[in-house]
Amino acid sequence: MIFFPEIYIFKYQNIYYLCVPFIKLTDMNLLKYAEQQLIVKTNVPDFKAGDTLTVNYKIKEGDKERVQQFTGVVIQIHGDGNVKTFTVRKISNGVGVERIFPLYSPFIESIKVEKKGEVRRAKLFYLRGAIGKKAKIDELKDGIENGLSAESDLPTASHTTSEKKGKTSAGKPELVEK
Repeated sequence: MIFFPEIYIFKYQNIYYLCVPFIKLTDMNLLKYAEQQLIVKTNVPDFKAGDTLTVNYKIKEGDKERVQQFTGVVIQIHGDGNVKTFTVRKISNGVGVERIFPLYSPFIESIKVEKKGEVRRAKLFYLRGAIGKKAKIDELKDGIENGLSAESDLPTASHTTSEKKGKTSAGKPELVEK
């Protein structure tokens, strides 16, 4: 599976030898290269911990195959490359259910990001013990997605403290020399 750009074949005493130029590769680099060649799926959406996802997963039952939806919050993303996994948690009938999905599994039909969550951690294991409002994750409010223009969010020169008629950003009067 590994491709070397230059391979030399030479004959010595009626025996053919295959010669590969010396390339210093460690075992880890070789494994990462092999994993990158095996990744087939590239239509995976961009998501992180705290996002709510719907994962359509193919399940075989005997000779039949069906698609099962699993909607929940991503509590962690683990691994790298071909072996990357993500854990999705949902509450079903008052019981927390977690499922670990391999990201590049052929059984995943589709992944849809329902909403983006605003969290400060990469691993949300605290959700396991939280109930009620403590288990709620705030939705990320992005001005561009909500219909506001990108220019309205940026500070402009007209909003400097000197032009606010003697008031600072804290609302206290400012000394203005004339």
